[in-house]
Amino acid sequence: MAQERRTVSRDRVIETRGLTKRYGSGVVAVQDLNLSVQRGEVYGFLGPNGAGKTTTLRILLGLIRPTDGSATIVGAAPGSPASLARVGAIVEAPAFWPYLSGYNNLRLLATYSGVRASRVDEVLEEVQLTPRAKDKFATYSMGMKQRLGVAAALLKDPELMILDEPTNGLDPQGMADFRNLIVRIGQGHRTVLVSSHLLNEVEQMCTRIGVIRRGRLVAEGRIDELRGGAKLIVRAEPADRARALLESAVGSQNLAPGEDGKFTITVDMARAAELNAKLVQAGIAVTELRPGERSLEDVFMELTGTEAGL
Repeated sequence: MAQERRTVSRDRVIETRGLTKRYGSGVVAVQDLNLSVQRGEVYGFLGPNGAGKTTTLRILLGLIRPTDGSATIVGAAPGSPASLARVGAIVEAPAFWPYLSGYNNLRLLATYSGVRASRVDEVLEEVQLTPRAKDKFATYSMGMKQRLGVAAALLKDPELMILDEPTNGLDPQGMADFRNLIVRIGQGHRTVLVSSHLLNEVEQMCTRIGVIRRGRLVAEGRIDELRGGAKLIVRAEPADRARALLESAVGSQNLAPGEDGKFTITVDMARAAELNAKLVQAGIAVTELRPGERSLEDVFMELTGTEAGL
């Protein structure tokens, strides 16, 4: 049985099927959620505030029970000793003893968790807090407090890290530092699940994302897949001749005319030079030629029908 669990978890570190959470008040926080997180990726869990992200993470960590459906996390049941031993998490703001140093806070946690004391120095180095390790937690900036939270979550050298809105409250420099930290800790064997409503952050950290709206997963996949196929933006005059030539070259189904001689073409980017040459040779003036793609914000707006959290 143990061998089977390892086989199941080799590719999918998190998997949910029909996961649902209803509260007695009638509120449905999560509904029929089918989520799949692969080993070794930094996965972005996106959605507007109140979409059900934190509720989902609490279920995965065993903090609350689902009403219906099932979930597997690192090959075990949420909240079970087998899963908790292999998962590190920050849900909401990390809490520490303010009068103790960062080092002593982690030393206490290591003792309670049965982790060797030398691991404290290793995780402090990993989150780049070694120079301030002996300072009291109360003197730390917001970014340093968040990094100490990550260090605490790393003490067990977990296979999976779950981070809930980790850059909330940080200034732009703090957000950039934390983003780089998440990318670093997500390398190699470790998997990171990051929930956020900050699209720019997710776009720079993650390869695959899942988008949740009103408790339902409305999209999941690689960011480039969700944006759609490659697009080429061309502006050329006279527009009627340019349209005829481009339709002949790529097919009318791959050509979307716009205003002022602007065309959006669904085509392999390798054909850009060829199309430009054809237009110029036909005596058509090309004033713009560039790759174009939908932004993650565009995708988010289409999927959630709400303002993106930028």
